[in-house]
Amino acid sequence: MKLKELLWTLTPFTLRTPAFWRRSWKHRAARLVLGSFYCYVGVVFMLWLMENRLLFRPTRAAAGWSPPPKGVAVEDVNLTSTDDTALHAWWSEPTGWTPSRGSVLFFHGNAGNLSHRGSIILLLQNHLKTGVLLVDYPGYGRSGGVPTEKGCYAAGDAAYQWLIESKHAPGSSIILLGGSLGGGIATDLAVRCPHRALVIVSSFTSFPEQAQTVCPWTPARWIVSNQFNNRKKLADVTGPVFIAHGRDDTLIPFTMSEQLFAAANEPKMLFPMEFWGHGDGLSVEALAALTRFLQEHPVAKSD
Repeated sequence: MKLKELLWTLTPFTLRTPAFWRRSWKHRAARLVLGSFYCYVGVVFMLWLMENRLLFRPTRAAAGWSPPPKGVAVEDVNLTSTDDTALHAWWSEPTGWTPSRGSVLFFHGNAGNLSHRGSIILLLQNHLKTGVLLVDYPGYGRSGGVPTEKGCYAAGDAAYQWLIESKHAPGSSIILLGGSLGGGIATDLAVRCPHRALVIVSSFTSFPEQAQTVCPWTPARWIVSNQFNNRKKLADVTGPVFIAHGRDDTLIPFTMSEQLFAAANEPKMLFPMEFWGHGDGLSVEALAALTRFLQEHPVAKSD
């Protein structure tokens, strides 16, 4: 097909009609502006309609499930949230673990499921020598229900309560670690529950601000209903706060972690992960820095 024919084929039908070009230029311009406006409104409406599908990208276990990494023993844990949603989690403890050695409650990002984060268990146990609990939100992995902001918070509550009741873990020994979307669940829990420290990895200031960053040409911050307002909630977190973020993150800008750091109370630390893109895991260097940070700042909250 010749270039002229291709361009003609791609031209909208309205512009190909002789009647359109017989009209005055003012009329044609008005039609184009009006048509563009309708298209813009349509796109904004679709973004509003599909907000949850764009925010939550779960993978059910039947669609994709990975075994735990070699050398890591996991226990399947069945939980029930306050709204009676069945939830699934993985618990792993190193040899000789006792509740006094501490636990990490890990909240993953918005895509996949907990089985895709198995490697984090080994890294955390090697550096922190703690037990690790990974929980899937509603609609993820083997958890029932559908994902919502409220449902994610309820999953965090159920996982925390399991550690307290089933593993007899003191609240002041639990490290709340959230990556990306998980940073919102960890921060929300840190406002309300005793904890050893809050660790936020590659997360956003709030979902409306993140939506505006991704779609700068739309009024995204005004039309989304999910909030996950981490920056606002950090003002009420009184335990140690460790924030890590990749310098090369092209999804959630590093500047958002700088803003979270500014909003957090002392003691706090911001660790830039050099040459690190977006993800909900910590680099080896960041884990080493977290280990030192925890040693320098003993338990700040008690049950």
